[in-house]
Amino acid sequence: RIPGSARAPALAAPEPVTRPPSRAPAVTLWPSLGDTYGQDRTYCNSTCPSSIRRRVAATEFRDIFLESIPVLQWAPHAREDEYRRLRRFTGAHGWKDVPWDVLRASLSLLNTSANGAMLEGGRRGPCVRCAAVGNGGILNGSGMGRAIDGHDYVFRVNGAVTEGFERDVGSRTSLYVFSTNTLMNSLRSYAADGFRHPPRTPETRYVFLPDHDRDYLLLQAAVSGQRVEQGRDKGTWPPGLFGAELRAAKFKMLHPDFVRYVRNRFLRADILATPRRALYRPSTGAVMLLAALHTCDQVSAFGFLTPDYEAYSDHYFDRTRKRVQFFANHDLRMEMRLWQRLRRSGLLQLYVGRKGT
Repeated sequence: RIPGSARAPALAAPEPVTRPPSRAPAVTLWPSLGDTYGQDRTYCNSTCPSSIRRRVAATEFRDIFLESIPVLQWAPHAREDEYRRLRRFTGAHGWKDVPWDVLRASLSLLNTSANGAMLEGGRRGPCVRCAAVGNGGILNGSGMGRAIDGHDYVFRVNGAVTEGFERDVGSRTSLYVFSTNTLMNSLRSYAADGFRHPPRTPETRYVFLPDHDRDYLLLQAAVSGQRVEQGRDKGTWPPGLFGAELRAAKFKMLHPDFVRYVRNRFLRADILATPRRALYRPSTGAVMLLAALHTCDQVSAFGFLTPDYEAYSDHYFDRTRKRVQFFANHDLRMEMRLWQRLRRSGLLQLYVGRKGT
């Protein structure tokens, strides 16, 4: 059962219908893309006169931006009708790879109001300002650390090394976004660069991008104070990752509707029209940045791919210069073009290097 103490968002019927935009991004090439979503109006009440939600109507994104898209999933979503709706979709886009008992046990633990909203606490003014920080080499030598830390909230992702790089990337982490897979890969790949665990500060909250049951099992173990009981990460001790004194309020989980919406409307890659379509999802950094754009009033992005990416190393923390790598499961060039479009539309402040304007 859903804990009665949790304040449920306004959820849609078992088969929610989102009206197709008047200028749809493209004809759906793969029937199971699922361009219909639930409803959640958590972020629709901003009083900021210059909020992204107020400005989007005057941009090219007006017909694809959904104000009421669910960004997070929590206890009120642990329902059998929702499970039937979302079990059609694989990976991060649904619950097909997650058994009902695992899903219910995990989401039911996210039963505080903090689990249902991305941003917590007071604000410094009428507009919530967020920094979304990627790990791109463009930040090395940037001196942007103070500007990043000056935002109300700071989002970081994957191998978020800050120690020794505070002048360039800052030291604060309000929201750390990851999947269990990307976290474990980052720990293996970037340990020598200083990434030995996710950021651990009093303000840090951990935001899962759930790719499959690994994420739900790790969440359940972390909130329950136990080791992971089954699966690929069996035996993993969550305090070794996230620190001591773990509690439900420290964790959030992105909704598969949101990840699917980002893929379908903002980052519909060509690979979706091929037999390799199941490999693809937007990168974790892209989902993080789009989540910030749907929950904050103003967003500044740092360390994301720019057209002159060949001038920089892959990561700001690289000890030797490395070329930017591209993989089939993400379309980083398409993401780069999206950041430029959002910048031109005035919806995103994008750091483009010291020579940029």
